[in-house]
Amino acid sequence: MGKIKTLLIEDSVFMRLLISDLLTSDPEIELVGTAKNGKEGVQKVQHLHPDVVITDMIMPDYDGLYAVKNIMKKSPLPIILLSSLDRANAEVFDALNAGAFDFVDKPQTKNKDDFKAVLTKLKERIKAANGLNSRVLGKQVEKTNHHFHTFGSILQYDILVVGSSTGGPNAIESVLTQLPGNLAIPVVIVQHMPHRFLESYTSRLATLLPLKVKLARRGEKLAPGIIYVAPGDGNMMIKADREGNPVFRYCRKIYRQFNHPSVDCMFESVASFYGSKAIGVILTGMGKDGSEGLLQIKKNGGLTIAQGPKSCVVNGMPSAAVKIGAADYVVELAEIPGFVMSCF
Repeated sequence: MGKIKTLLIEDSVFMRLLISDLLTSDPEIELVGTAKNGKEGVQKVQHLHPDVVITDMIMPDYDGLYAVKNIMKKSPLPIILLSSLDRANAEVFDALNAGAFDFVDKPQTKNKDDFKAVLTKLKERIKAANGLNSRVLGKQVEKTNHHFHTFGSILQYDILVVGSSTGGPNAIESVLTQLPGNLAIPVVIVQHMPHRFLESYTSRLATLLPLKVKLARRGEKLAPGIIYVAPGDGNMMIKADREGNPVFRYCRKIYRQFNHPSVDCMFESVASFYGSKAIGVILTGMGKDGSEGLLQIKKNGGLTIAQGPKSCVVNGMPSAAVKIGAADYVVELAEIPGFVMSCF
């Protein structure tokens, strides 16, 4: 295997130098070129044929969204976004929807440790993106389902909990838009993402779905027919209040695979509270977060599903769950909503 040919699109001279130094210092990565805006970046993709593109989101004249749309139209390949957009700006999700692979949040301070952590994460994303099948990237959302489902008087399951990471925003939308508008149970989403982006992602989901969508809050009691997104300012779980009702709480435990938000944390608490009345789904993502929690749901009698490898942007989390026997079923993304509803 040769080096990963990488193109950097960044208008800031300082950031271009900083990131360039990082990339050239890695023996597995080759920086084949840089560009100062989206238009120049699109042109250089045609000439340099990189394996992976890194692009800033905010640039004068031709921004990162322009770059993503045009690269994916002309020469589809993995694109990593560098974003410093505020929580009210949904352009990063438009770029993911247009086919970007993943995004890395720029540090909000000039602290050297913050920069080092971000740049380390960027290298990890480049290596994960290399060789990716670009056909699984981009918009996967079908027309939103507004039909009702006929539920029995006694439900076999009381909660649906979903965990995901890289590739998750589009995959989650693909699942949620196909659930019925009269869903009779709560849905909890745990997506690896910085807290400020989870706030805007929640708002985005609310515009797409007939169901109510909200960011979960500490002490809030779960209600049927509501989609809750776990915040990224801590590890959230579900516990019983004094009356035995399920409520959201924060967990102090630090998880080995991922934190803030941890899929394992939420899944383990769902297994403990709901037992055999839970459905757990693990979607596309890097790493192994969620596999142990999904196994707990299965051991407690719940139904467990892992996304199939053909539809995953990154098959790390689903394959980790399958490897330890945590998944009752392996189902490709387009079939998951119908499969879940057939269980009621």
